[in-house]
Amino acid sequence: MNTTGVLSSSDRRHALAERYEAPELKPMDHELLQLLELPDDLPDVLTIAEVAEATGLTAHTLRYYERTGLLTVARDEAGHRTYDRETLGRVVFITRLRLSDMPISTISHYMELVYQGESTAPQRLALMLEHRATIQRRLRELQAALAVTDYKIATYGGDCTP
Repeated sequence: MNTTGVLSSSDRRHALAERYEAPELKPMDHELLQLLELPDDLPDVLTIAEVAEATGLTAHTLRYYERTGLLTVARDEAGHRTYDRETLGRVVFITRLRLSDMPISTISHYMELVYQGESTAPQRLALMLEHRATIQRRLRELQAALAVTDYKIATYGGDCTP
């Protein structure tokens, strides 16, 4: 809480995480792991270093995701972070949303909705539909940019085949 008595967005996320139990996530299946480009022979529990290596994220980023309430990470008896396959799936989900330029604030809002339970499914669906439309628009824009780039490469006598 700041000096004006207003909760920060981080404090709100932590309060929501404490108030609402994270829903049980279904185990990630083989096809989803392949889609997410992670090896399917990963152990059931990973350390922060192993998650960083598997995802290409830094430990700093993983701790940031936890600190901001995007992730809830278990601890072992020694207090070290332990990531089960469901948490790893959530890390990859967040990473893919970030790669699609979804802002952290929107991801946080989505996660707050998840923590609130099944009654927020329509809101989550609307959020994802809107984000998909944004991605599709960006893909069209990138295809146009690629066409212009290929045209210029061809103009200079270059080969445009990938």
